[in-house]
Amino acid sequence: MTKIGRTIIAALVLGTLIAGLSACQKKEGPLERAGKEIDKAAEKTGDKIDNAGDKLKDAVKDMKK
Repeated sequence: MTKIGRTIIAALVLGTLIAGLSACQKKEGPLERAGKEIDKAAEKTGDKIDNAGDKLKDAVKDMKK
């Protein structure tokens, strides 16, 4: 077999494997979606706590003046 023939066969095999593996990806299940929503809620809560802490610091600084 020539070098070009081997390269073409290798490219075809590699392409087939990549296509096959990408088709195997599963869609998110309900638990994964719920977990993502919990993560988002926790992040929002953390942001609000940070904002409240900043406001508290500002209030304490204003009281000291």
